[in-house]
Amino acid sequence: MQNPKNLNPPVHLHSVATTRRVAVSHREVAFWNTMIGKKVVMAITGIALVGFVIGHMLGNLKIFTGPETINVYSRFLREVGMPELEYGQLLWLVRIFLLICVVLHITAAVQLTRMSRAARPIGYATKKDIETTWAARTMRWGGVLLVAFIVFHLFHLTGGLVGFGPGQFKDLAVYQNVVAAFAVWPIASFYIIAMAALCLHLDHGIWSLLQTLGWNTARNEATLLMISRVIAVVVFLGFTSVPVAVMTGWIH
Repeated sequence: MQNPKNLNPPVHLHSVATTRRVAVSHREVAFWNTMIGKKVVMAITGIALVGFVIGHMLGNLKIFTGPETINVYSRFLREVGMPELEYGQLLWLVRIFLLICVVLHITAAVQLTRMSRAARPIGYATKKDIETTWAARTMRWGGVLLVAFIVFHLFHLTGGLVGFGPGQFKDLAVYQNVVAAFAVWPIASFYIIAMAALCLHLDHGIWSLLQTLGWNTARNEATLLMISRVIAVVVFLGFTSVPVAVMTGWIH
């Protein structure tokens, strides 16, 4: 006679865990494929990128304290995490994380634009921008300019591969590299224009992510709009103060 305990097949914990992971993965993919899912991804990656922008701006402002301070700061960024991590390893991990955020942010933005156009295939006979701002209307083109700027910036001040004469770029000599870079007025001008685009992007982007995450209410809406604008303007002034200081001879 068959043992009653063997009537039901054995349940393997590994199979159950795999099934649950697959179910979670399917839910995540389904959420990503929705408009709200893409907006949430843009909001979360936006928070990470805004945090980086503010931190990077504060680091740049160390140039006003002299070459030693900012050059030491540059070395610190590469040595942080040692000896548990190798030299520069944590910095590269942060760069990879930010790159992933940028890719997700751009992908979600492009797909949201396509979904919006697909939902309204027939264009307006007369298109009017009602209750919108210039920052909101320039988000897409401003985003394209920022992507171009990021690529140039990585090749320029990060890698020293463009914009410098032979032997002019020196590793970890941030102060000297910045002065040499912004002494070329077309490069300094491009930098300022890109920061203006960043200012507009932050002005509308911070407000949008606060909306997406449900942090705005009827009472705090005006305050959050003001906070978004103040952050954007402060970032613009902080970043552009460096090339302006070089071009005017304040930093040399």
